[in-house]
Formats: sequence, C-alpha cells, structure tokens
Amino acid sequence: MNLIRWADKLFKFLLALNVLCVEVMFGRTLTLRAWLAPRRFVTLFTTSADPGIDLKTLRAIRVLRPLKLVSGIPSLQVVLKSIIKAMAPLLQIGLLVLFAIVIFAIIGLEFYSGALHKTCYKLEDLNEIDKEGDLETPCNTDNKTEAPAGSYVCNSNVSTCLEEWEGPNFGITSFDNIGFAMLTVFQCITMEGWTTILYWTNDALGSQFNWIYFVPLIVLGSFFMLNLVLGVLSGLKVSVFVWCSI
Repeated sequence: MNLIRWADKLFKFLLALNVLCVEVMFGRTLTLRAWLAPRRFVTLFTTSADPGIDLKTLRAIRVLRPLKLVSGIPSLQVVLKSIIKAMAPLLQIGLLVLFAIVIFAIIGLEFYSGALHKTCYKLEDLNEIDKEGDLETPCNTDNKTEAPAGSYVCNSNVSTCLEEWEGPNFGITSFDNIGFAMLTVFQCITMEGWTTILYWTNDALGSQFNWIYFVPLIVLGSFFMLNLVLGVLSGLKVSVFVWCSI
C-alpha cells in the first residue's frame, strides 16, 4: 500500500510538472487556453485527491472545458469580448432604468394606491366573488350614475362592489407599496401583460386619464431605455470586430 501511495504522489508530481512546462514555460501567450491552465491543476488535484475529502464543488470546474472551443471560433471570441467590454456601459444603463422604474413607481403610488382592491361580490353570499368569465375584475362602483367613463360597474341586481379583495395575482400586481409598484412597473416596461394592468386600472378608476401614465411608461421605459442595451452591445460588437480585424 505504501508503494502505491508513493507511486500516486510521484505520478501527480510529474503530471503537474508537465502541465506547468507545456502551458507556462514554453512561451504560451496569455490567451484563453493559457488562462485555462490553472483549471487543469485544479482538475488534476480533484481527480486524484483522497476519496474521503468532499471535493464535489471543485470538480464542478470541469464544466469550463467547453470554453476551449472559444479559442477556435473567432466570431465567438468577438461576441464574448463585446459582452465583457459592455459591462460598464450596461451597468450605467441599468442604473438609468432603475431610476426610471423608481420614478414611475412613485407616480403609480400616488395614482393607483389601493385602487385594485375593489371587486364584485355576490349578494347571496358576500364572501364569494362574482367573476367576469374565469377571472376576478376590479370594479369602481355598483351605481352606473356615479361611475367614471370606462370603469367597471357591478350588476346591482346580483352583486355589489366591495373593497375586500386582495387584488390581482394575489395582491402582487398593485401599487400599494414601493416594492410591488416597482415590480408592476418592471412588468409593464418588459411589455409582458402590460395591457392587462392598463385594463385593470381602467376598470377601477376609469379610462379618461390612465393613458397619461401608461403611454410615457411604455415609450420611455420599453421603447427607449431597454433598447439602449441592444444599442450598446451592437456598437461594442462592431468596435471589437474592427479591433480584432486589424
């Protein structure tokens, strides 16, 4: 057993020396392949370590092996270098988008705080919501003479409008606090279901002035700011491609 143990240590020493000579000492430049040399030492250590030692986390570094393909694909190198160079500009754009989200969330708090908690409850059972189709719908009132234009009015013969509902999506889609407001604004600027949120606010407050909030939100937040990310990436990709071609 001692002989096998000493042979194993000698094998690891010779293999580590071989990797060191090939990757570092023989004039390799600091390319991606040379950068992967430390990974080979880690792989060597983890594969030949004592089985009693838990090295599953270090062995996960083996997933970096496919990165060797990058050195053989010039176009992929251009893309990766563009992403790396774009980190600083993207951080600045991210802060700008966050600033816009906070501003629109504060405005939403002023306009829509608590507005999405009214819905129609059945008169025969005030604990049961009278749904429109399969979904609950925010309401404004059950009196048509008092309802603003475009708002949802409950049928006074079968239901009444009460402010006891938790709100759409279990109360998450709302402007009740700054956290939920920022999340709702972010959903709108990604243009994922923003029209549904617009219709909910129309049902709750009427459709006369809601466009004043949602049109600038979509134009500035989605069409302008989020597309800045694509502009930065495409511009840096062109510059890196020209630099690599020189």
